[in-house]
Amino acid sequence: MGVQWMLLAGVFVAASNFFMRKSIDAGGSSRAFLMIQMSIVCLVAILLNPVRTGDFTWSYSMGVFGFTSGLVLAAMMICLGKALESGPSALTFAMLNCSTVMPILCMVALFGAGFGFMYNVFNAVGSLLVVFGLLWAGWEVLKVGALYRWLAFALGAFALHVVFLVVMQWRALFLHFPSNHKLWLSLDLEAASSQWFMPMVFLAASLVQCVIYGVYERRKPLAAEVKYGVLGGMANGLGTFFMIRATELASSWEQAMIFPLFSVSTILFCNLWSQWIYKERVNWKANVFCILGVFVGTVNWAGL
Repeated sequence: MGVQWMLLAGVFVAASNFFMRKSIDAGGSSRAFLMIQMSIVCLVAILLNPVRTGDFTWSYSMGVFGFTSGLVLAAMMICLGKALESGPSALTFAMLNCSTVMPILCMVALFGAGFGFMYNVFNAVGSLLVVFGLLWAGWEVLKVGALYRWLAFALGAFALHVVFLVVMQWRALFLHFPSNHKLWLSLDLEAASSQWFMPMVFLAASLVQCVIYGVYERRKPLAAEVKYGVLGGMANGLGTFFMIRATELASSWEQAMIFPLFSVSTILFCNLWSQWIYKERVNWKANVFCILGVFVGTVNWAGL
């Protein structure tokens, strides 16, 4: 079930990216869009978690865990924004998306097969094909003068994205192995099942975005920024919900590729709307490598 949920996540996050593009096309700024989007995502997370389940039980430990994770997400977005200002956007996003092959390696090294994390040669080959396709699709000429500044922020976004994705998978372990001392934190099932984790993640991220907007843009948001920010927030909130469900429901053989699958599906659907609506050129050969990589790495070849 992890694969299906992650595909849905890719569809909705691609829609969120489309609304960001529309907001900027209408004369808006990325700071205003992100401030509104993150605030709406926080509200959507509340609706899809405590309100949907009817479970409003508060867990201080999970709340702090979620808020801290949100600060990591906010820091990643800041580094990403700085990298986009300093270098080529396509290569920046390509590097960020390549980070999705790293969480499984971290989880295997930290927790191993005993917690359902395994990695085989097909996962490795699939991951390499995904990375090759992403870099090929995103390659642009980099201005030498901005190399070190761009590289510093791009690597910062890469590392923080890996940390955030590892935290998402780590959090899912507490649901399946509550109070297990080998998880480094001791959380009982009630605390691990708290529905406030994702709302706290996006509360932290939205607060940081509000501060950034207040410091750099002291103005009232445009109507288009509000409109597309709300739509983008709703789409992103749904996409994030599906992504979290994927980490909770993924089988052992799906764990290795669910984040690369999310990255590739998001890029694929973004390429579809960019070519269909904006008539932009798309490197479909590179996309084929990405899709092939996900297929090779995700299929349970041993069970065929």
